[in-house]
This record gives sequence, C-alpha cells and structure tokens, in this order.
Amino acid sequence: MSLTAEERARRIKIVLFDVDGVLTDGGIWIVPVPLAAPDGTVSTRMVEVKGFSAHDGAGMTLARLGGMKLGVITKRISETVALRMRDLKIEFVYQGEAFKMRPVREIMKKEGVTLDEIAYVGDDVIDLPVMRQCGFAVAVANARQQVKDEAHYVTPHRGGDGAGRDAIEFILKAKGVLEKCLEASIDEGNPLPPSMDIGKGGDLK
Repeated sequence: MSLTAEERARRIKIVLFDVDGVLTDGGIWIVPVPLAAPDGTVSTRMVEVKGFSAHDGAGMTLARLGGMKLGVITKRISETVALRMRDLKIEFVYQGEAFKMRPVREIMKKEGVTLDEIAYVGDDVIDLPVMRQCGFAVAVANARQQVKDEAHYVTPHRGGDGAGRDAIEFILKAKGVLEKCLEASIDEGNPLPPSMDIGKGGDLK
C-alpha cells in the first residue's frame, strides 16, 4: 500500500530545495557593477542577481521551529545565493552540483538520516533523480509537467512566490505542529525568529 503525501511528510527531518525556479522565479539577471581600483581607474564586473521571496524566508524560520534542518542544491554558482543562504542560516549549501544525489548522500551520512526522512523541492528534470528517491518529493506550481507527474505534492504558489513556504507548511501541518510553529514565530520571548533572516542588503563581510 502506497503512502499518502501526509504520511510521507510526517517523517521529514531535512528539507532540500533547488534554487532557480523554486526559491526564485527562475529569472537570472546579469548586471554590471563598477569597481574602482586604487589608481582611480574603474572597471566593470558582471554579477548574477536573483530575487527571493520573503515568505520563503519566514517559512525557513517555521521549519526550524518545527525541528527541521534545511539545504539548497543548485547547478549554478552565485554569490547572491551564498548571501541569501547565509542570511537564512541554511545548514547545507551546495552550488555547482550537476548531479544532485551526490550532496544528498553526503548529507545523509553527515546527519544520520535516511532518504525517507528527506524532502526535496524541485521544478525541472535535473531534480528528478533526487525526487524519485527521497521520502517526500515536491514540485512547485511552475515546474515542468514531467516533474509534477512524479511529485507527491505540488505547491499552490510558483517558485519565487512562496512555493518553499507552501512545502514547509504542508510538512508542518502533516506533523501536527504548524499552528504551534506559527505562534512561536511571533512570540517575543522566543530567541529563534529574531536571529534569522537579518541580512544587511548585500554586505558580504
């Protein structure tokens, strides 16, 4: 007998996300940034820019309050991703990964978890190897149809528009702790919420 999405979600300890198209809308912007040299000359450096949803950031706080750990696995390499994940204090950040089961196996070994205890949120066929093996596979609303067809759950929101939050809330609701986590996130006496997502607008120091 196959498990329901809720039954699968109840077992999750770690939630992993793709980035482009999942935590962003999939748009990749390359913008020129002027750099001043000590001799007064100015050169230009191209920087990759992405947009992230604040709703997803709040969802990461909820996941932590629910006792879960978080990670991202992406094929691209971007300073913007590194900065955003640092702001959110994400435990597992893997960039430049064309074959995503490799970091998943590394995380499993490090954390002592099984595939059944890992959720993965994706949007394209590069995500299928992990989605086919993990305990709870989530596709975002804007995912390719092949990915939706193999997911245990499809989020109501698109990537970059709160899809990550949808996945987290589904898991927490299945565990029966969503309302508790929501209340804890606005509890002035809880030390966790103020410590997360306090980025300084691009300060890499």
